[in-house]
Amino acid sequence: MQAESTSETDRVLLIMAASKIEWTQESWNFLTGCDKISPGCQNCYAERFAKRLRGMGNHKYINGFKLTIHEELLQLPHKWKKPRLVFVNSMSDLFHKEVPFSIIQEAFQVMGKNHRHQFQILTKRSDRLVEVSH
Repeated sequence: MQAESTSETDRVLLIMAASKIEWTQESWNFLTGCDKISPGCQNCYAERFAKRLRGMGNHKYINGFKLTIHEELLQLPHKWKKPRLVFVNSMSDLFHKEVPFSIIQEAFQVMGKNHRHQFQILTKRSDRLVEVSH
């Protein structure tokens, strides 16, 4: 079987993307971090997981759970040749108020060019989703 990418960096990014979440296959985390906006955020798994990853020295969590954009990961779905069920930003919220509209647009462009994948987006910020969809 031939590898999907050739560089060591690409192989590491592909491995990091694999998800153990039972209802998805991959997590595409070009955003990390968030802030609490509702009672449902009280026991945020992503915040706890980010603290653990930061403690393990994962460079994506150097800012802890402060919203951080990882633009180098925006094009990652293009590298996945086999169709996948993809959770978009399991460690953040695509519609967070600090995510620039240009990043949201680029994410949707990537999703639109990768029809072989199915993308799942969860948000607690449906008001921003409506705002940016116009």
